[in-house]
Amino acid sequence: MEMPTLDWIRAEFHYGYDSGDVLARLPGFVRLREERAIGGSYRKVFLNAVAPYLRPESRVLELGPGKGSWSRAILKYLPSGELHTVDFQDARKWLHPEKYGARLVCHQVNDNTFDCLQEAYFDFFWSFGVLCHNEIGSIRTILVNARKKVKPGAWSVHHYGDWRKLDRFGWKRGRVPVEFQLKPDNEIWWPRNDPDSMARTALEAGWEIVTPDMDLLLRDSMILLRNPG
Repeated sequence: MEMPTLDWIRAEFHYGYDSGDVLARLPGFVRLREERAIGGSYRKVFLNAVAPYLRPESRVLELGPGKGSWSRAILKYLPSGELHTVDFQDARKWLHPEKYGARLVCHQVNDNTFDCLQEAYFDFFWSFGVLCHNEIGSIRTILVNARKKVKPGAWSVHHYGDWRKLDRFGWKRGRVPVEFQLKPDNEIWWPRNDPDSMARTALEAGWEIVTPDMDLLLRDSMILLRNPG
């Protein structure tokens, strides 16, 4: 069974991922459990990796919103902007865009072409808990196609799996099966990646690397990119 393929991702996350309120000072049970496994605070991630790149009128592209834990936080910072989400699932049933008027648009897609989006439209491209489940070839496709949709000078931040950090942090502590080390990427749901591979892939996709890791998590990494235009 090939696990990180698009078909697997479509089926695996049909239920909609939900981490709770990422901005709450006191995390709920689910978020606390995830933060312990990832080695970091979601609130700190948002305030350092998302909020600085938002303006009230920003147009934001979010990949894989699930039930919208990060989406709802982003919308609080966009009183006159737009958030467009792209997911294999119909996120409208979870995010209820009708509550936000034109500020929230949910796109359901079948691939990573981003064909449904206007070119050179977005100021910020974001994902969390998405690229960690994609093989490096899929990540390249995502970064190539999404870059066409953001403006010159736009920022992009993505969380991804980092096996170097995972080795140091501990596989059991990080809740990633240690037996994955002996299996090929197409048989596991946490494919191999590291800052060197991620940066090389982003460069090949045409992005400028600001930093391959924002150093906000102990188990994983987060890359900060900029579209040179």
